[in-house]
Amino acid sequence: MLDLAKNALLTVRQDFPESITNTVSTPCYLISEQVIRRNCRVLLDIQKKTGAKILLALKAFFLPDVFPVIREYLCGVCASGLFEARAGKEFFGKEVHTFSPAYKKIEIEKIATYSTTLIFNSIHQLKTFVKLVKNINPHLQIGLRINPLYSEIEHKLYDPCQKSSRFGVLPQHFSQDIIPLLDGLHFHALCEQNSDVLSRVIKAVEHHFGQYLPYLKWINLGGGHHITRIGYDKDLLCELIIYLQQKYNLQVYLEPGEAVVLNAGVLVSEVVDIVENDVSIAILDTSAENHMPDVLAMPYRPQIIGAEEPFILPYTYRLGGITCLAGDIIGDYSFHYPLKIGQKLVFTDMALYSFVKNTWFNGLNLPALAILRENEVKIVRKFSYDDFIQKYT
Repeated sequence: MLDLAKNALLTVRQDFPESITNTVSTPCYLISEQVIRRNCRVLLDIQKKTGAKILLALKAFFLPDVFPVIREYLCGVCASGLFEARAGKEFFGKEVHTFSPAYKKIEIEKIATYSTTLIFNSIHQLKTFVKLVKNINPHLQIGLRINPLYSEIEHKLYDPCQKSSRFGVLPQHFSQDIIPLLDGLHFHALCEQNSDVLSRVIKAVEHHFGQYLPYLKWINLGGGHHITRIGYDKDLLCELIIYLQQKYNLQVYLEPGEAVVLNAGVLVSEVVDIVENDVSIAILDTSAENHMPDVLAMPYRPQIIGAEEPFILPYTYRLGGITCLAGDIIGDYSFHYPLKIGQKLVFTDMALYSFVKNTWFNGLNLPALAILRENEVKIVRKFSYDDFIQKYT
């Protein structure tokens, strides 16, 4: 695994050379169109080999400027509510599959006009709204999320199948009488995992819900499939998809977010100051709390181009964010040379679950959004005081 991580980091270094990142004003999320296209080609190959349909999970990555590239390869998007559903239709223009833990009547009426598939989280909401949404959009496909009662996700924050989860209908609550209301079933039980985990999840799905699958049109295997990661077993994934299609005559959907933009973005930051307090602390013009929230929530330690674990290289620093939160610490890293004020640091794999989660905490400005396209940087959006004030006025 260590060798795979080093190979991935080497590839990122080649995709985001210093000659490019050193020219970017910080802080800035820089997204490579070339890497997105490379990932999408892998996903297209899966679709061609199996007949499965792959969707982009907008909750993980939302940047309409690169949607034309992704649209060339994928079949549509999955949305988590009204705004994403509308944006999916307006900016992507293919299939829009919408799922929410619960819908309000005033919103579901609009969601039905933007979606091609609407997935419910409970039998109560299914029965309450199915006639309404079908009257609004007669072509709307109806799905229901199920809970297979099995996952191998270590962090509870990301485990939708943990005990007392609010997600999905339990096997004991499912019955044959709701099948006429449904076109398909949806489950989500993976997080950055390989296809061997999916195989065990599918066994759980079959154990609890297999008797209903022959009566349906499709099944959605959710997200969390790390398909474009080095070492992912794509052959097994294809076998699993073909198995489900042939045994149950189902159209199979997958809705990865991370796999579409894996290693396709970096966050370019700058050292603003260096202070000493038992350790050397470099304060950056970015923030874990505002700009890399999963660093604190998961937690995890993002990689930096040219850096190693602490004390591996001669100079070790603790990297701190620029907010007043005491715990706004990104992590400890070692470097070949002493850090200097004004030096740029490049955090890798920052396309996913990063700027979609940004906040204005402390009134800290948001990093700019930029696309790397054919070795040229295009600024998509810079934020300002007006953007900050408009959120609250």
